[in-house]
Amino acid sequence: MTDSTSRSEEFQFSGDTLLSKIKEIVREGNIRRVVIKNDDGRVLIDIPLTIGVVGTLLAPQLAAIGAIAALVLRGSIVIEKETPPASTTSTPTV
Repeated sequence: MTDSTSRSEEFQFSGDTLLSKIKEIVREGNIRRVVIKNDDGRVLIDIPLTIGVVGTLLAPQLAAIGAIAALVLRGSIVIEKETPPASTTSTPTV
């Protein structure tokens, strides 16, 4: 059984860079969730992503992010990345 852990990263954005930053983050891969918060820390959108979500499946979320970018001057993007478990090598017993 392989257990994976996740870690979070937070990026600041201004309205005109939000959509490009999201696309860049998604291209990096291993993203489990994207949360966009306004300058006050209120969650505006929370998008769970699964491995392999691309193209048309992501298009509605990108449209919503574009609408948010038009309304929000500043905020933060919190991403939750999946990190593979550390491989443990065990020596076989004889």
